[in-house]
Amino acid sequence: MAAAASPMLPALLLFFTAFAAATAGAAETTTTTALDETCAFLGGWYVTPELCASVLCSDASASAPCRAARDAPAVAALAARLAARNATATKGSVEAALAAARARAAGNVTSAAGAAEVARGIDSCLQLYAGVVPALQWAAESVAAGRYRGARQVLDAAQYVPGGCEGMAGDAAALPRENSAFSYVAMVAHAVVASMVRD
Repeated sequence: MAAAASPMLPALLLFFTAFAAATAGAAETTTTTALDETCAFLGGWYVTPELCASVLCSDASASAPCRAARDAPAVAALAARLAARNATATKGSVEAALAAARARAAGNVTSAAGAAEVARGIDSCLQLYAGVVPALQWAAESVAAGRYRGARQVLDAAQYVPGGCEGMAGDAAALPRENSAFSYVAMVAHAVVASMVRD
């Protein structure tokens, strides 16, 4: 009986080794982070989990710093900080677009009135960003401290800044592409922070 069992032993050992390796590999690929769980919790009504994850974490690797958030409040703080930083960068881009529009208006005698109107629209857009940047910085600090209600309202209002800018400039092409990108950041940050508020 011992001679008949010995050929089965290596086969059985090989089977268990392969099974253990396969299940360990599956466990590694299905590990979810707090970012993944928070984005999945949003449900996909207006912010899909994919949009949420791509906006908050452009680096898909598991070792990315954005995936190190330990829980939903940390993801909310990340989202609010990202919105504040993105608005600050967009404000700088709008300032550059305004300088370029003013230069075009000054140098273009044939259509100076149209160029001046676009410059006024971009200047109005700049005023929106000048107002929303400190509000978003406050919101980021509030979210980091676990105070979500007021921050949710600030992020809700921030979602309308890019569209307001497009309306005022009269020509979306006159605005930097960061204006459009900020609309996604503000929308995702609002959704994440709103998910933290328990009414």
